[in-house]
Amino acid sequence: MTLFEAIIVAIVEGITEFLPISSTGHMIITQQILGIPSDEFVKAFTVNIQFGAILSVIVLYWKRFFQSWKFYFQLAVACIPLIIAFFLEKQIDAMLGSVLIVAVAMVVGGVFLIFVDRLFDRPENEKTQLTYKKSFFIGLIQIISVIPGVSRSAATIIGGMSQKLSRKAAAEFSFFLAVPTMFAASAYKLLENYTLINAGNLRILIVGNVVSFIVAMIAIRTFISFLTNHGFKLFGWYRIIVGLLILTLLFAGFNLNIL
Repeated sequence: MTLFEAIIVAIVEGITEFLPISSTGHMIITQQILGIPSDEFVKAFTVNIQFGAILSVIVLYWKRFFQSWKFYFQLAVACIPLIIAFFLEKQIDAMLGSVLIVAVAMVVGGVFLIFVDRLFDRPENEKTQLTYKKSFFIGLIQIISVIPGVSRSAATIIGGMSQKLSRKAAAEFSFFLAVPTMFAASAYKLLENYTLINAGNLRILIVGNVVSFIVAMIAIRTFISFLTNHGFKLFGWYRIIVGLLILTLLFAGFNLNIL
């Protein structure tokens, strides 16, 4: 992976991480378009680069991170189901190179997003208290996002809306939950592949995280405003179009599997 390729992938990560369209899926597609081989460092990069994105949440919502101990306990409860993902590491790594899995997940998730506002419609000004039970349920739903193309953001936001949170409240809790979730995943992947980190790869990781941090800050501000006013339907149609386009290319004989 070159520095230029890392910057492009980082921009894609920053834009898509907090949108309900799957950052991992888009990074896999971007790797294919750029012809980046899916070696162990690249796989580690696509996970570790999320660290820059979660820093943007801390910077933008830093006051919210110093609310009360209850806030931290709710995040901790939501993280408990992640233990399941730890035991699925090999299966997850195997799926990271599959464009077919991404395409199918994009279409299925897109169909669901088109109707989600009708299923869990809540007034944006209605206040619903977040409980430990609701936090755990949202964390449980988050496990689905280990499948490339599903979208962690979409899973947790929809999980929050199913627990009677407004779109904005669900989106913000999704952002907060991303911090411990993605930090743990990034740190674990980095420690697991520390032997791959040489001077060149370290520079790529640093630049990638800086780029994803800056782009994610812009994306979060834009997304919250759009989601509050317009809901999920546009994201749903986007996912379906991209997913169907990829499936069409695959069935037409184009080799879209990452090398």
